[in-house]
Amino acid sequence: MRQAGRYLPEFRETRAAQDFFSTCRSPEACCELTLQPLRRFPLDAAIIFSDILVIPQALGMEVTMVPGKGPSFPEPLREEQDLERLRDPAAVVSELAYVFQAITLTRHRLAGRVPLIGFAGAPWTLMTYMIEGGSSSTMAQAKRWLYQRPKASHQLLRILTDALVPYLVGQVVAGAQALQLFESHAGHLGPLLFSKFALPYIRDVAKRVKARLQEAGLAPVPMIIFAKDGHFALEELAQAGYEVVGLDWTVAPQKARERVGKNVTLQGNLDPCALYAPEEEIGRLVRQMLDDFGPQRYIANLGHGLYPDMDPEHVGTFVDAVHRYSRVLRQN
Repeated sequence: MRQAGRYLPEFRETRAAQDFFSTCRSPEACCELTLQPLRRFPLDAAIIFSDILVIPQALGMEVTMVPGKGPSFPEPLREEQDLERLRDPAAVVSELAYVFQAITLTRHRLAGRVPLIGFAGAPWTLMTYMIEGGSSSTMAQAKRWLYQRPKASHQLLRILTDALVPYLVGQVVAGAQALQLFESHAGHLGPLLFSKFALPYIRDVAKRVKARLQEAGLAPVPMIIFAKDGHFALEELAQAGYEVVGLDWTVAPQKARERVGKNVTLQGNLDPCALYAPEEEIGRLVRQMLDDFGPQRYIANLGHGLYPDMDPEHVGTFVDAVHRYSRVLRQN
């Protein structure tokens, strides 16, 4: 998931100098934070350091990162007319030039060592933050919009899609070699709401990004969709126009493979908390995971992000176990 994070002492040291979003706006700081995990671990790709909430910021909303609490929107969207406060989505690209600069700088510093992955939050997930005003265990306010203001909800989701498409294309132009879309709050919807308010926009993002890249004469890049707790929509996600479907740890790999077919790559899905286990147990769990997924069309990953109190040594154990057992699988 996100490789950089508070589990690394060097990350905490770099981040101590300035607030979170100031760090996001510094290409040099983002580049440094992106490269830190690669200095420690033999990872097979780098993920640019940024945040999904730079999109609401670029649309004119104020977002702060409150230590110990997470993201906070002092003035969330409350009424339909609040949508008028949002900037034209076409302005997003110029507002987020700092992300593109960070990607280009990081590509140069990587010098071809590993590919660089760019990312963004999917429309529904961004909508939840913009309406809830921060994290929520129920997403009740955002879901209230879906039931009481379906037209305004679709309008907001279209605005977000219109902002995301040029943003993701801009990341590729800047040097990103793959793109991941995070639908982190898929699980709050259930099949009906997901098929109405999330899936159409997930599809639209992939379709339009690919068309734009083609129009610009740029080579296509692999796209990854990760819908956390969206196991009820695996078949639909596999046909949504993405080369890779990310799985969280609640999904059995063999069942997921049966449901998505042979043509889609799967990514995942070790429970991040497995990294609290003794190193020998981590090795055993990795072997089990790789056996379950099989050696074809598979990217080994955690089923969600790393937590701040995780031991970096155990992250290294996970990466080494994946590489070691992958070689065994390939030989067989």
